[in-house]
Amino acid sequence: MKNKVDVIIIGAGTMGLSSGYYLAKSGKSVLMLDAYEPPHTQGSHHGDTRLFRYAYTGDLVYNAMAVRAHELWSQLERESSSTLLIPSGVLNISPDHDPLAEEKWNNALAFNLSVERLSTMGIKHRWPGFHLPKGYSGILERRAGYLLTEPVLHAYKGLAERHGARLVTGAKVLHWESSGSGYIVHTAAEKYEADQLVITTGAWASETAESVKPPVAAVRQVIGWFEAPELFDVSQFPGFTLDTENGLYYGFPSKDGSGLKIGRHDWGTDIDPSAPLLPFQSGGEDEEILRQALHKYIPEANGRLIRGAACKYENTPDEDFIIDYHPDHKGVVLACGFSGHGFKFASAVGELISNLVNGDSIRYNLSAFRLDRFQHLQDHEATT
Repeated sequence: MKNKVDVIIIGAGTMGLSSGYYLAKSGKSVLMLDAYEPPHTQGSHHGDTRLFRYAYTGDLVYNAMAVRAHELWSQLERESSSTLLIPSGVLNISPDHDPLAEEKWNNALAFNLSVERLSTMGIKHRWPGFHLPKGYSGILERRAGYLLTEPVLHAYKGLAERHGARLVTGAKVLHWESSGSGYIVHTAAEKYEADQLVITTGAWASETAESVKPPVAAVRQVIGWFEAPELFDVSQFPGFTLDTENGLYYGFPSKDGSGLKIGRHDWGTDIDPSAPLLPFQSGGEDEEILRQALHKYIPEANGRLIRGAACKYENTPDEDFIIDYHPDHKGVVLACGFSGHGFKFASAVGELISNLVNGDSIRYNLSAFRLDRFQHLQDHEATT
């Protein structure tokens, strides 16, 4: 078949492009297929910025991957001659003695991360824009910051193609099948063949990997940019997470008059990933859910709404990733369910997927990402 390559990547969003870059760099012939031209607004990568932070709770694999991801982001900046990571610092704010904050602090120390603890008064002194009630404290990650999403995607796309990878857009995959010696991928216009497949289709993963149906749910989320004075500029204000009684928020400093950007991680609406994404509704619930945190905790940034946007999360039930071989096809790697916190790891995930495809040694314990942890859900679905 004329369209035969070593590896086909189905889904050329953040993780697909990163994987394409690392696989092509390793010497594989790579074809990346996507229904859209990246970057676009139908996935999980638009909205200008994503936080990059190290200190994590849960499985220590996240801390290890964040350390490696930072090394790889620096390499990508050098190779692409572009600025991708803005070192603003990230301040994680939560109630005093919060068990998750304690776990985050201990994990950070275990990985020798550059962190600092701050009281309510310490936060107020350093960043007067925060108005926190007594009983709150923060963990500052000094070397953290935020990533520029579209420059990241352009860097991966350009470098993947420089290393010989090919991207075909407008190519919605209808289905794929084993050919005996490899895999055949069908789009409306073409058939393609490869020795191995990588599936990085985000919110569409349960459709693309239909035989195993990874439990990934598409969730509509919103973000907004609000007019804010100079004290919220990136030169003076950090990225942040803010764990409150009303929800878990995250935000970014203003840059060049962009406004302070804020979103709420633990809120959203389940949607059909293939249905048109409902645009941000100013003046309604979308805006109000964001202003709740601004009004109470960051009031000087509760200014005019400059713009808002809606985007998709691709959530697993436990919000841990799925990165694993297909249980029935060892030549197929699944990577999905990044649950609103995957972008920061994209460099490390791309390298990891390349290692899995090539059969290289793996530097992490991937047990937290195994697909079979959801076997009880699949068994229940099969009997109901």
